[in-house]
Amino acid sequence: MFHAADRVLVGVMPDPQDFGLAQDEGWYRIPVQHAPECTTDAAVLAFYFTAAFAQEKWAVHWYAEVRGHELVLRRDLFPSDQAHPRADQLYYKMQIGPLIRREPPIPSLRWRRVSFIATTWDRFSAAEELNDLYESGADGLYVTLKESGFFPERDYLIRDDQDDYVADLVVPCRDGLVKVVCGDAPASPDALRDPDPEAVRQAVASLGGPLSPRLRL
Repeated sequence: MFHAADRVLVGVMPDPQDFGLAQDEGWYRIPVQHAPECTTDAAVLAFYFTAAFAQEKWAVHWYAEVRGHELVLRRDLFPSDQAHPRADQLYYKMQIGPLIRREPPIPSLRWRRVSFIATTWDRFSAAEELNDLYESGADGLYVTLKESGFFPERDYLIRDDQDDYVADLVVPCRDGLVKVVCGDAPASPDALRDPDPEAVRQAVASLGGPLSPRLRL
């Protein structure tokens, strides 16, 4: 049905009411000002469930074929909610086909903040957990650390005292985070820049060893 290189966009499904719109009316909204670059090229739209979904939370359970999109105002999506503060905000109305259950689901091993994940069909098909979906220059290091039992997190938001930034990888440890950035991306002074696996292993050991997802951050 889909090809390996087809673009897949994973979006957050905030609550069952919005899931009902996708399921019954066949659409999902994305604010234009926050939309990833690949939004209009996506062949597949998948949904990451938040805590509002109880037992199914923090995982991707459903996806659908994208059949088109249009630019609309929020007031046109929800005519009965004209007083909403974002009533005049532009959205992509993503038109989708019937929902397909992803078996098995793609879980997040830890709670983490997710907005959108742009990936490909081959990654989506093969993913065992959420971090497998991400694309970055740290692919090789990610695989090495994962196989070593370090449970790395990808595209991880770091809230620094001065500036927030996104680390390509982090390894949660018992005494803190080992942060990895690629190239000249912004980072805090304690981040490792383009390290080899051994440098990461030493940093992890200095912080008490990797923290299992079962212990959660």
